[in-house]
Amino acid sequence: MKISFLLVFLYSLSSFAQQQSNPNIRNQLPTINNPDSILTIRIAAVGDLMCHSPQFRYSHVSKDSFDFVPVFRYINKYLTDADFTMGNLETITAGKENKYSGYPKFNSPDEFISAVKTAGFNLVTTSNNHSLDRGEFGINRTISQLIKNNLNYTGTFTSQKDRDSIRIFNIKGIKTAFLSYSYGTNGNPIPDGKKYLINIIDYDLIQKDITHARQLGAELIIVYYHFGDEYKREPSSIQITTVNRTIEMGADIILGGHPHVLEPAVYFKTHNAKLDTGFAVYSLGNFLSNQRKRYTDGGTILYLNITKNTNTDSLWISSVEFLPTWIYRGQTDHGREYLILPAKNEQDYPFLHQSDKRQRQTSFDDTRYILHKYTSQIHTVK
Repeated sequence: MKISFLLVFLYSLSSFAQQQSNPNIRNQLPTINNPDSILTIRIAAVGDLMCHSPQFRYSHVSKDSFDFVPVFRYINKYLTDADFTMGNLETITAGKENKYSGYPKFNSPDEFISAVKTAGFNLVTTSNNHSLDRGEFGINRTISQLIKNNLNYTGTFTSQKDRDSIRIFNIKGIKTAFLSYSYGTNGNPIPDGKKYLINIIDYDLIQKDITHARQLGAELIIVYYHFGDEYKREPSSIQITTVNRTIEMGADIILGGHPHVLEPAVYFKTHNAKLDTGFAVYSLGNFLSNQRKRYTDGGTILYLNITKNTNTDSLWISSVEFLPTWIYRGQTDHGREYLILPAKNEQDYPFLHQSDKRQRQTSFDDTRYILHKYTSQIHTVK
């Protein structure tokens, strides 16, 4: 009963909110000088990017070569249709010497990271329950591959200095900070004296990081959590508490992953933040994985459109949009493939069987229902 009450209270609050309407800056995107006083940026966010063993077997090209780039061929234009694109990298790349593997302890080919970069991602969050699947070595080598591919990261780090370096990007004139934290590491121990390796959800640490981001000039703060109960389509009491605490700390946007299914979204009244009304989605679900059951085989691209009046220095969410996606696994003219398919113009594909089409449509309908469950102020991309 307590959980139900909290949900009702939070969603009521959200409905009300809808009606009220430096050296540490890494890899800055170039600022575009807009002659007008109004500018809008578009940030795209997706859920978990996973690589189970069937996926790398399907992408195997030769003895020591893999190609994951085709996985994104129908979706990458929707990823690049944004000024900045992010997702959760839920695997590590510890090298072939450590043997490639999927669940329960992941180790993916390096080509998985290069494909994510090629698909149009600007940043991945790396703090999740699989971050330490291959220990400290796995974290460090994964980061080295991200750096090699010029793909920004936050959530796991190589040193205390790296951890304390807040990721802030000047996206077309709006300084945006990205923070990431995980509920845990599946029991894999963090080496003594090296807590900097991964951000674990710690309210004192999160408050410190948000405060630091503001001091560095961040106008928009996005916090991405890895939390919740797997396969549950409603937020847990811990998720609700964590989101509420993060709102109190001054976050503008809160995103979630880990349940491997979509969970509802809400608007909220901010506290000591740049935005007057913020936005949270408890789980963005899977974007890429081998999970084939209903609700796990689909996800979404969430688009956050943020507008700034440069004359008044005010900032607001002009709209939130989403594009449902579904993961196909099967035979095409190119052989055995995994493909992320968009719900755009209900496009048909010659390789889809009737059963595939039914599953795809069910997934798209589920996505729309879940994301509209507690707010109607999220729109399907036209």
